[in-house]
Amino acid sequence: MKASVRVVTNNPGKWREINEILTSHGINTGWIRTKLTEIQSESLEEIATYSAIEAAKLHGGGLLIEDSGLFIDSLNGFPGPYSSYVYSRIGCIGLIKLMKNVSQRSAYFLSVICYISDAHGINLFTGRCEGIIADEPRGTGGFGFDPIFIPLEGDGRTFAEMSLDEKNAISHRSKALREFINWYSSITKK
Repeated sequence: MKASVRVVTNNPGKWREINEILTSHGINTGWIRTKLTEIQSESLEEIATYSAIEAAKLHGGGLLIEDSGLFIDSLNGFPGPYSSYVYSRIGCIGLIKLMKNVSQRSAYFLSVICYISDAHGINLFTGRCEGIIADEPRGTGGFGFDPIFIPLEGDGRTFAEMSLDEKNAISHRSKALREFINWYSSITKK
């Protein structure tokens, strides 16, 4: 069966989360595992849109691209849109070191989904999850900064200590995907 929505990402963890949520809502998915140009910008919306346009030139429409970042209040929103790069350079331990002796540990994850298709153009959907930064990494699940992010909607565990279903119930990515699913369901019923 041909996929209704093709997810473009090189990150297997991100694919697993997105696929789980979309298929649980009856949306057929396919994975295009490729690395896209990630422009440097302060705007996740701009980054996701640029990537979606690049992906559509290569693979046609009907594509979903997600970009997200961890924004730490006491670090003026750092690493924000540079989260992937910062993670690849200093990881969770490096970010914890930056926050040594910092008592204000509030942060949030922000997700922006860009869906691009010939029929509907470019559409953006966002999700946000408030939380705090842990004193040390905890857990083995998830990916990226999940071991140091404790969502306020949770029970004190980091994203990395949660099952995929538990994380998907409250995460920034799942909130953006729910917005997308509501919109996508409305256009596919027509």
